[in-house]
Amino acid sequence: MSKQTFIQGTIILMIAGMITRFLGFINRIVIARLMGEEGIGIYMMALPTLFLMLTLAQIGLPIAISKRVAEANANNDKEKIKKILTVSFFIITCTSIIFMLIMILFAPIVANYLLTDERTLYPLLVISPIIPIISFTSVIKGYFQGMQNMKPQSFAIIIEQIVRISSVFILVKLCLPFGVEFAAAGAMLSIIFGELVSLAYMVYKFKQQQVVRVRHKFFTYLKQYKKTVNELFSIAIPNTGSRLINSISTFLEPILVSQSLAFAGVSTAMATRQYGELTGYALPLLFLPTFITNSLSIALLPSIAEADAKNNHKLVHSRIHQSIRISFASSGLATIVLSLFAIPILTYMYGTSNASKFIVLMAPFFLLLYISAPLQSTLFALDLAKPAMWNSLIGSICKFVTLIVFTSNEKFGIMGVAIAMSASVVLVTLLHLATLYKTIGFFFSIKDLTKMSLLLIITYFSGLIIKNIYETLNDKLFVFLGLLLILTLIYIILLLMLRLITKKELQQIPILKNFF
Repeated sequence: MSKQTFIQGTIILMIAGMITRFLGFINRIVIARLMGEEGIGIYMMALPTLFLMLTLAQIGLPIAISKRVAEANANNDKEKIKKILTVSFFIITCTSIIFMLIMILFAPIVANYLLTDERTLYPLLVISPIIPIISFTSVIKGYFQGMQNMKPQSFAIIIEQIVRISSVFILVKLCLPFGVEFAAAGAMLSIIFGELVSLAYMVYKFKQQQVVRVRHKFFTYLKQYKKTVNELFSIAIPNTGSRLINSISTFLEPILVSQSLAFAGVSTAMATRQYGELTGYALPLLFLPTFITNSLSIALLPSIAEADAKNNHKLVHSRIHQSIRISFASSGLATIVLSLFAIPILTYMYGTSNASKFIVLMAPFFLLLYISAPLQSTLFALDLAKPAMWNSLIGSICKFVTLIVFTSNEKFGIMGVAIAMSASVVLVTLLHLATLYKTIGFFFSIKDLTKMSLLLIITYFSGLIIKNIYETLNDKLFVFLGLLLILTLIYIILLLMLRLITKKELQQIPILKNFF
């Protein structure tokens, strides 16, 4: 089985993430233009329930599998890898079926009484069979991540997006005449088709490349489950706690938003529309750089787990520092561009700029979100899942309190949700940094913070000049793209001059190897 270095694994995942984000935006544009703000609102209000059920069904196993497989592989212990997979497949089979049934049974209650929009029932029912599909896929992904082979899941997510886009237009178009709720259900069905094909591919690669035969002596290993379960659950349970907090937060969010906006005098239809603008238009753009930070997080966990298993503490610190630099370098440009050009970007993509106020407010704060994911992954790799869980809990409490206070005030309305999200992002990231400093003495140097500040300041003022040029040229799309390209080149030059990306890191990119 091919194994990649930390940077190589990250690059593979980044390329796949970039492709899938691009395809995902095409998918969202299709859905948005077909269903409008109200249809997007129904679609987005149903998704948090799915995320909650997925979190409960997976019980944190993918992260635990990745860490424990990485440790076992570092010691060349194939027998232990087989035990991990055997127990994981058995557990995930039971939990995924149970929570799929729970979602189906409680969908009417969630739709009518919690989300206060009965039209969300059909999307909830249609999407429920995806729970076992994604759960099985996540176990196989965890295995490949632990083996530090990022290629299979990279191809899988591209395949999933291609299948989804191929089917979403047809399904939404067919269902739309029956109402926006059925159109949202059609969009959900396209997700199932994509994930099903992705699972089939992952199973094929698993059988082709696995270093152990899982079915051989399956029940024998299952009877020896206690030690393996304890090792997995020591990470999985706190990880589940963190994910559960986030999922419950996401699940409760539309409920609290609709109730708070109703208290502020906003109608149900208007609340759904405003929430659709925030979650369907603004957040996808703000989360765009996360395909890089998520790639870093996935590759970082087994790399740090392996280094920690070998007591190489210097490498652990180096990897954390490296992940923060790369996260910042990859997301800084997006932050500046979104802050300055929110209106034209939204207009070109969705035909409306209604969500620009959310982006302008949230983009500077979300710069910390892009750093947060690698930090949390580091905490899991170092068996610090419990502190990570408490950090998430504190952040969610802060988010809920802020949301209720501001959103129920008619002066803020839906902007209260944006304020609450931003406050939570900042708090959780700072708590993760504080935890790493307290436990392993990690801190980020003043020198690098100064470099990062200079990068943002120079890029921002360069962006202002480019924005003024754009506004005098009659809002042409190709002119806009050309000016963004110029800003990107300026940003890359600054990155190299300030050495926020090193020569050694660039040499690990195949197409750039000969240039450095």
